[in-house]
Amino acid sequence: MKPFDWEFPYPSQRMPILARNCVSTSQPLAAQAGLRMLLKGGSAVDAALATAIALTVLEPTSNGIGSDAFAILWDGKKLQGLNASGRSPAAWTPERFKGMQSMPQRGWDSVTVPGAVSAWVELSNKYGKLPFADLFEPAIEYASRGFMVSPTISRLWAKQSPELKDQPGYAEAFMPNGRAPQAGELFKFPDQARTLQRIAETKGHAFYKGDLAEKMVAHSKKHGGAMSMEDLAAHQCDWVEPLDRKSTRLNSSHTDISRMPSSA
Repeated sequence: MKPFDWEFPYPSQRMPILARNCVSTSQPLAAQAGLRMLLKGGSAVDAALATAIALTVLEPTSNGIGSDAFAILWDGKKLQGLNASGRSPAAWTPERFKGMQSMPQRGWDSVTVPGAVSAWVELSNKYGKLPFADLFEPAIEYASRGFMVSPTISRLWAKQSPELKDQPGYAEAFMPNGRAPQAGELFKFPDQARTLQRIAETKGHAFYKGDLAEKMVAHSKKHGGAMSMEDLAAHQCDWVEPLDRKSTRLNSSHTDISRMPSSA
């Protein structure tokens, strides 16, 4: 065995993790969610999914149930790619945005069909070992019982809140005391816990075709959005062939836009 050099040229102390399995995230509680799945006998995909689901609670400044998802993974034989980006609502016609210089950055006219939930379901079905609902246990606990907000997320939360506070529903959900949570403050989000529970117990059906879809569409209509039940029900994620470096160089100037997702 070749000698392992763990002396790193950094001013701060950094030590390698020597273990059969590990979970690495920007949030320790999210890493614990993934480790819990490994301790249950889950696969690496189970761990990654539990981590990603937990991050929608723990780091809402960068992650959300209503986001998109992309995955590249090694299945033991080849690289597999998953495109779970949401498509645009069918009512997003050129006439709807006529006269605008750019696409809206806020509000329902900036929202495409959420794709992340479909990725969770698809990856679990194909590569998971644990029951789908097990993957949600840590996130539901963090949302219902609360967690201590980390310093970096607190800072980002406070930075984003002035711009988002007037968006319908934002202040009620993310500014419970009229402001963003401070570092070390306990933050609970029981509504998100209930949403995650419905996704877990219906394997995503409630999100795209059931009661959660109905609530999203009702909120969209109330605030001038175009999202419909048909848009949500029609969503699907796609397995794609990852590009290798050679093909990327050869085709870099010949992008086939007909195969690109239509999300904004």
